[in-house]
Amino acid sequence: MPQRILHTADAEDAPLRAALRRLRAAEDVPAEFPPEVLAEADRTAKAPRLPERDATDIPFYTVDPPGSRDLDQALHVARRGGGGFRIHYALADVAAFVTPGGALDAEAHRRVTTLYFPDTRVPLHPGQLSEGAASLLPDQTTPALLWEIDLDSSGQVAEATVARALVRSRARLDYGGVQQTIDEGTAEEPVALLRDVGLLREEVERERGGISLGVPEQEVVRRDGRYTLEYRAQLPAHSWNAQVSLLTGMAAADLMLASGTGILRTLPPARRGALTYLHRIARALDIDWPEGLDYPELLRSLNPQMANHAAFLQDCTTLLHGAGYTVFDGEPPARQDAVHAAVADEYAHCTAPLRRLADRYALELCVAAAAGEPPPEWVREALGGLPELMVRGAQRAGRLERECVDLVEAALMSGRIGEVFDGYVVEVDERRPTRGTVQLYEPAVIGRVDTEESEGAPAFPAAGEGGEAAEGTQPAEGTERPEGTEPSAPADGEAPAAGVPPAGYAEPADSTEPADGAEPADGPGPPVRAWPAPGEPLPLGHRVRVRLTAAEPGVSPVRFAPEP
Repeated sequence: MPQRILHTADAEDAPLRAALRRLRAAEDVPAEFPPEVLAEADRTAKAPRLPERDATDIPFYTVDPPGSRDLDQALHVARRGGGGFRIHYALADVAAFVTPGGALDAEAHRRVTTLYFPDTRVPLHPGQLSEGAASLLPDQTTPALLWEIDLDSSGQVAEATVARALVRSRARLDYGGVQQTIDEGTAEEPVALLRDVGLLREEVERERGGISLGVPEQEVVRRDGRYTLEYRAQLPAHSWNAQVSLLTGMAAADLMLASGTGILRTLPPARRGALTYLHRIARALDIDWPEGLDYPELLRSLNPQMANHAAFLQDCTTLLHGAGYTVFDGEPPARQDAVHAAVADEYAHCTAPLRRLADRYALELCVAAAAGEPPPEWVREALGGLPELMVRGAQRAGRLERECVDLVEAALMSGRIGEVFDGYVVEVDERRPTRGTVQLYEPAVIGRVDTEESEGAPAFPAAGEGGEAAEGTQPAEGTERPEGTEPSAPADGEAPAAGVPPAGYAEPADSTEPADGAEPADGPGPPVRAWPAPGEPLPLGHRVRVRLTAAEPGVSPVRFAPEP
């Protein structure tokens, strides 16, 4: 799932859309499925493996962005006698359509995950399945993995199990509609109870020490020949729905750990360097991070309706550095090796089987564990190779996402060459301290700068052009240094989470004292610092003025030169 949710409705012949098409061609992103894969999808869509249990009497509904057709999850919430709630959560049963070792299976292993671009997406499975027979579309009887999770009155799990069943969704809802009916008091009880469950689980998350990022969507809009960026904050309904997904992922991890065979989604605690980087970003964006305030509480205090807060939330996805998959078969891993630091508990990816390969395997293991049966052999045989396969897929998705961000930021800044901006030096290359990265306040764009750069002759290549990443740069999840991807906006309703430092942790601030000759600042943040002489290190953690020297989507990412 994407870390940063970028959309554009640009015209087909517009510069940004053309650059995105060139990116996909250069990266050999598959445009179509092979004929043999489509033929198998056609056959299996007409004759899937059907379960014995019939649960079509449960009035499920789905909650997704408007227009979505690849519906992984359907939900029903009811009150339990004596207090608490019963959640029925149906997940698409991809294994009912995909034969291990077949053409569909091989193609899914090649693609690993659905790829998201600002203008389109490249699916994991053919549309006949992902938007048709396997999708939990309304008024369609579909095989599913049906979770039954009981919560007590405090939101804690009393019991959880999963089994195959036929389900039938009654309604395809979107987040805006769900929010409106709940706010107006007109929602039917199974929908209205989503709020009750979501709020309880948010409180449980706080008590547990977990955190979810409500990363806002970014819409790239072109008006009068110039691009602008608009942020669209998530609604509370996004978080409530995401809590059900997170709850299911934790229940899946518990089932697999109890059975002795599983695949967990794991994340180590945030590294100090990543938190230092975020402190600089916060100062650059004029976000108050009081000494002693820990990272989770800071995030809960932000207002994603404000552009600088929204931009900071985007940057917080960098704390997913180190997220991976831990496989076990026999002896479960020690707790410190099994925990997802952002969730603050054991956790598994299982709620997006139409869009993420690992989820199909995790669900098969959960069904076997719940039934007290051994895992299918085809699952066990593939288990050992899944972590490496998923990491390679995440690396590719993260690289493409970073390149999309570069293209979007270049589009936003195109036409402004020569303009001067206030920025903040948020990282410096250890090996070449004259170069680094500057974060602007408005627009909230990041670009490279070098004190030795002469206009039109950049001293270092952009990311993706063969150059080394500067120290402090935060690449996507799955890379060696801090997707971004997790769980993200999450198309499947799973809220992106960031690595959480120890409770009470607060990074000491970098010095922001102005150097001799510093000019007074007109805008937010610390005073502007005078640039060092050519060849001297960049003033890490200080506010500076920079002049835009390059920004053209598909040609050059955003680059700055010092403005004396």
